[in-house]
Amino acid sequence: MPSTPETIQLIAAAIFAVALLHTFAAKQFERLSHRYPRHAGLFHLLGEVEVVFGFWAIVLVLSMALLVGGGDALAYAESRNYTEPLFVFVVMVIAASQPVLRAVMASVNTLAHYIPVPTPIATAWLGLAAVPLLGSLITEPAAMTIAALMLAPQIFRTAVPEGVKYFALGVLFVNVSIGGTLTAYAAPPVLMVAAAWQWDSAFMAANFGWKAAIAVVINATAATFVMRRHLGTPPAPEGGEARMPLSVVAVHIALLAAVVLMAHHPVAFLAIFLLFLGFTQAYDRHQSPLIIKEALLVGFFLAGLVVLGGMQAWWLQPIVASLQPLALFMGALGLTAITDNAALTYLGSLIAGISDESKYMLVAGAVAGGGLTVIANAPNPAGVALLKRGFADETVGAGGLLLGALGPTAVAAAAFLFL
Repeated sequence: MPSTPETIQLIAAAIFAVALLHTFAAKQFERLSHRYPRHAGLFHLLGEVEVVFGFWAIVLVLSMALLVGGGDALAYAESRNYTEPLFVFVVMVIAASQPVLRAVMASVNTLAHYIPVPTPIATAWLGLAAVPLLGSLITEPAAMTIAALMLAPQIFRTAVPEGVKYFALGVLFVNVSIGGTLTAYAAPPVLMVAAAWQWDSAFMAANFGWKAAIAVVINATAATFVMRRHLGTPPAPEGGEARMPLSVVAVHIALLAAVVLMAHHPVAFLAIFLLFLGFTQAYDRHQSPLIIKEALLVGFFLAGLVVLGGMQAWWLQPIVASLQPLALFMGALGLTAITDNAALTYLGSLIAGISDESKYMLVAGAVAGGGLTVIANAPNPAGVALLKRGFADETVGAGGLLLGALGPTAVAAAAFLFL
């Protein structure tokens, strides 16, 4: 008996639910790899959060192939838009390159000297506040990559208590999610609706940006206060880095800017990326190893989310369409924890006749909840990939992240609701 579209949708929803449960159980798989060394490889693979959605997306496509035929399954996989996973991969590698990091860290260290507090506290605060807000210019994935690499040696170390690290991680994820709302192109959930609703950067700054900036500052200040006794010394530049030519830094920053400008054109930004790879080979003495593996894992995660998320509209969109503005805000806040916030706002953009108040509430709830889970916001997997080595078992627990993000999420929600 041939499978109906409804059957495929139900199977896709079930696989999506299993994938969500898998993200919460990833830390347990990592522990099993130590307990059963004979199968450590398999358990370690299943314990990688970045692998989860890509793995279950493959399961979904194979299931579709068995039920409706390989041609239809392949056609569905090829019908998805993979621009965002490709962009995040490219921007992660370039933003984490040594010249770009060197420039940002030099700027942060210069600013830190003008803040009347000890330098470690000032640099940590800037990493949690200024860099996420910078995401409105350089995009959220780039801001997440730079902030994670800056903060890793200061905060995300094995010597720091786990609770403190999860709180810092929650603040970082929430601040990056809301910090990109000063413009109309930097935050994926805003990008999904900007053209459909005619929201430009001036509108975003006036209606979202200043509120987000206040919440970012409050969250960063609270996190820095909690971490003040555990902060490590910011890494000092090595001799080779200190002598890095300004021309090399300028080329890297120019290539990063070009990728950001071409963010919606994968052919263009992939060509720029190939140029970047060639330049790093030509000037390899000024480079550190590129984070190709970490970025590929993040791209795999997001591509899996695209494949799995594309089959969830049948139950998500009716929920979004049926809610009143305040309920829509709370619903978006909660639903973002179990689905990418960009997918949620995209579904909202398809609703005919949605009011201006509901538009605001949908996007505000989606970005406020962007730090609750790894899948809530596209840049989050990048942060996990770069920071997980500082946590126990070298994995980020979904429960720990959720608890750590509750406070900063409440601050963000209050800012969007009451300011």
